[in-house]
Amino acid sequence: MTSPGGTFALRDEFTALPVVDSQVVYQGVLWDVCRDRVDLGDGRIVTREYIPHGGAVAIIALRRHEGRDEIVMIRQYRHAAGGYLWEVPAGLLDVAGEAPHAAAARELAEEVDLIAGRWHVLVDAIASPGSFPENLRIFLAQDLTAAAEPHDRTDEEADLQVAWVSLDAAYDAVLAGDLHNPGAVIGIMAAHGARARGWATLRPADAPWPAHPRFR
Repeated sequence: MTSPGGTFALRDEFTALPVVDSQVVYQGVLWDVCRDRVDLGDGRIVTREYIPHGGAVAIIALRRHEGRDEIVMIRQYRHAAGGYLWEVPAGLLDVAGEAPHAAAARELAEEVDLIAGRWHVLVDAIASPGSFPENLRIFLAQDLTAAAEPHDRTDEEADLQVAWVSLDAAYDAVLAGDLHNPGAVIGIMAAHGARARGWATLRPADAPWPAHPRFR
């Protein structure tokens, strides 16, 4: 109650503090674990562990169908979560030199066989800033058409269930606690909010991405 009020510049600032020492304490198949000693100033040195991540993209693919806004969703098995989750198309930024919006277009074609004629940045997020700093950029994709050739999917993606869901129903499912994938939850909430503002909050597909060190 004693904190100051008023107007603030609500903008995250990405200025890394000095690292006294850094080491990889675990090397995994997909992820490593790093341990840094960070100088917070005034003689305060703290040890922090985290999992480096190259970033990812997710897509809210939106169409107008029979008088309602619908988005494409996929149901996929996620072993770490211990079940089948409803998600939106998404993927890693793991192709060297590939722009985020190009990665999003690739993932949309690979996962649901769709091509979008119009792209915007919807929202940005960091998965878990304290330990898993995965930068996630969520795009809004519109003017959708079917890809010329269906993509050959393997492993967990071989059993993907694809469905068109009304944006309102997806929004209700988030609030009911029925959806848990962060890209889907954040993207659905952002799309619902952006629509309420007449889509005026959308950013260009190649908008700066200050949170991601490769795309600032």
